[in-house]
Amino acid sequence: MFHQKWKKRIIFAWLFTLIFISTITLNIILSQPSAIAVKEEDWDRFLQQKNFVEAVNQVEQHWERDYENYFDENLADFSLTAEDIAKTLTNLSQQSGTKPAVIWIWQREKQMQLILITPGKKPEIYSVLDVERQKLINTLRKFNVEITNPIKRKTTSYLEPGQKLYEWMVKPLESRLKAEKIDTIMFCLGANLRTIPLAALHDGENFIIEKYAITQIPAFNLIDTNYNQIKNAQILAMGASEFKELPSLPAVPVEIDKITKFLGKGKALMNQEFTVKNLQQQRQKQPYEIVHLATHAEFKPGKPDKSYIQFWDDEKIGLDEIEKLKLNQPPVELLVLSACRTALGDKEAELGFAGLTVKSGVRSALASLWYVSDIGTLGLMTEFYEHLQKTPLKAEALRQAQVAMLKGKVGVNKGKLNGTRGELKLPPEFAEFGDESFSHPYYWSGFTLIGNPW
Repeated sequence: MFHQKWKKRIIFAWLFTLIFISTITLNIILSQPSAIAVKEEDWDRFLQQKNFVEAVNQVEQHWERDYENYFDENLADFSLTAEDIAKTLTNLSQQSGTKPAVIWIWQREKQMQLILITPGKKPEIYSVLDVERQKLINTLRKFNVEITNPIKRKTTSYLEPGQKLYEWMVKPLESRLKAEKIDTIMFCLGANLRTIPLAALHDGENFIIEKYAITQIPAFNLIDTNYNQIKNAQILAMGASEFKELPSLPAVPVEIDKITKFLGKGKALMNQEFTVKNLQQQRQKQPYEIVHLATHAEFKPGKPDKSYIQFWDDEKIGLDEIEKLKLNQPPVELLVLSACRTALGDKEAELGFAGLTVKSGVRSALASLWYVSDIGTLGLMTEFYEHLQKTPLKAEALRQAQVAMLKGKVGVNKGKLNGTRGELKLPPEFAEFGDESFSHPYYWSGFTLIGNPW
């Protein structure tokens, strides 16, 4: 018992130190100047002339170059203009039965700029004039800290910054979103905004995910916009529970087992079988549409080779060499990284996170901004796959899973994980884990769908 108490104290001290260091790092990084999509005088001209079509084209080309510079390769030749995007949204709406919209957001010197395109409509630009750069930085920093700080886990201290960010990023568009009955939003975000936990934005009464299914895209020209139902997909679930130098993930065997059973089709491989070669071989035998990797993954500062996905033993795949996984032969519909984290506020790390689908060749990816507790991740993943059986829309399945968590329908009680499917008995390693609700945004808002929402 004495040993356990000191172990808990050491873990708590380590977490507190990590948050302190991360906060200082975030402060330094966010204080640096960031690239602006278009020169200030050009934006003034676009606004005066109401040339919103050219504004969208300029933003798309600029952000495409951002990702090409980061990955050091030509990723796509800009082809879809604002008019093309509006037509594509119309086609996707008819195919998927949803009402999608794209929102581009970035920070100018003394204001935030928003662009909205809905199916078949011309783009509209909105300027949020009371948001200076430092004001945004301070709010972003506070939002992330209030959500991730373990001391604040029982509070709602995240609401104030979350509501302020909603006021700047979504509220100016709200009347048009409601008028057109938009239910799915693709956010295309500029520097410093790409690692914001969008799901936790709050309008004063509800979280954004209580109203919209959301996804983040690097640029509309950099995503696969083909509509393919994922309802009857085969899943390849692989992972590791023990690592030489990284923390263990004792819930992974349960996670891997349950999600394959939930879908009723697929293959589960653990530990020694979790290798790059085996993943390639399994995909050659069967073109699994969903690849679920329950392992550590890091999106770090620096070039793509600094970020990685951990396989069994010492084997790692850097983001720069993720093509070796051959996830685009044929394209994987959904790549899930269930235990990853991102260096919040770092421009290069956020390019790696938001550009995951671009480099890997998958249509969509589900990853987390910070490392959620092992048991919390198990709760989110079991809920996600449960809802994915009922809806073929990935963003909607994630939305429903997150709503179930925020409403307190997912948690631990007397050694069992409770969810909408019922109870799940936990492994012996979690015997000392007390009763816990996963309603706080820390547990669910970091999980982000990147790329195609369908």
